[in-house]
Amino acid sequence: MGDGGIHGCESSLRGSQRRRRQRFECDAHGCAHRNSTKVPAKASSGPSVRRVARAPYGKRPRLRHNGPMTEIVVIENESWRVGLIPSTGGSVAFGQTRIGDAWVDVLRPTPTEHLRSAPATASYPLVPWSNRIHHGALAWQGREYQLRINFPDGTAIHGTGSEFPWTVVEKAADRVVLEFVSTEFYGVNFPWSFTARFTYALDGNRFTWGMAVTNTDAEAFPAGLGHHPHFLRALTGADGNALGGEVQLQVNSEMTYPLEACMPVGPAATPPPHTDFRTLRPLGDPFVDDCFTGRTSPVTATLEYPGALTVDFEADDLFQHVVVYIPQGQTFLAVEPVTNANDGFNLMRDGVEGHGVFVVEPGATVGAEFSLVANVH
Repeated sequence: MGDGGIHGCESSLRGSQRRRRQRFECDAHGCAHRNSTKVPAKASSGPSVRRVARAPYGKRPRLRHNGPMTEIVVIENESWRVGLIPSTGGSVAFGQTRIGDAWVDVLRPTPTEHLRSAPATASYPLVPWSNRIHHGALAWQGREYQLRINFPDGTAIHGTGSEFPWTVVEKAADRVVLEFVSTEFYGVNFPWSFTARFTYALDGNRFTWGMAVTNTDAEAFPAGLGHHPHFLRALTGADGNALGGEVQLQVNSEMTYPLEACMPVGPAATPPPHTDFRTLRPLGDPFVDDCFTGRTSPVTATLEYPGALTVDFEADDLFQHVVVYIPQGQTFLAVEPVTNANDGFNLMRDGVEGHGVFVVEPGATVGAEFSLVANVH
């Protein structure tokens, strides 16, 4: 199989799947979908099984909104201006940097008509796991759990936190803390109870994204964290003209996973040419949806808009993976700092090293942060 088939997931999708996927690409290769219900496990002489019932594709949870408008909470300093949408899965509405006297969109801004759709926002939380779980099947400590399938490729994708409204628990001019408490909602697509806190803070030219998950259950559970920022491929100045050149990307990781239908089918290896971003280069034309690992630097990735802006990703050690999504014919790309690999829960079950899943004991909290560091040229 050629490079496009074994590395990256697009070419392994059949025609009908690819067409369905294109309809969902406005949602940034991500989640959609309905609240689930827990159903009792069937009697069995084997290990006990708790399941979360499957629901039809294409239906979103009905997020609770207070009033007809969706509130955007804005934080700002001299370098960054960021809008947050607590009621839409704790998502980010926009992220702008100051270049000269103008605020310039770097993150893909959320259209007004999509402010209630987390996958269509500038970015959204990935908690308590990132990316896909094959068939929504989660094995843990001798038990099997069936999560709700929420994407047309038959996977459970991008956690469940973005499907529900979050609460503002702290707010300052340059900092906001959002919280999601799973026990306050019905249909959370995860077998254990948890609380997530995401902190967005501005300090000089740094936009820091902090995230943590706390186990409020009576037993330990596996988990992962991440965020799904979409970046514009080209910047536009206040006058409507292009600002700098089209974006170039560098990912400071030595390896990518060979993928079929976005699922790892072998250990991480040297990336093929079309996904080799180990040195700064233009994006090119090929479709990319790959998971990078084998970090080589505290700066996990760099976006450079020649002649205008450089954005460095500085991340804690917990972020051992970066997912890069470059759709064809679109004005954006996604560079996602995440803790776990695609299908990380099942890689852990199979004893594959480097899966990135961490275990949260009852009452414990696991967290980390990454920063976008903007340097204007």
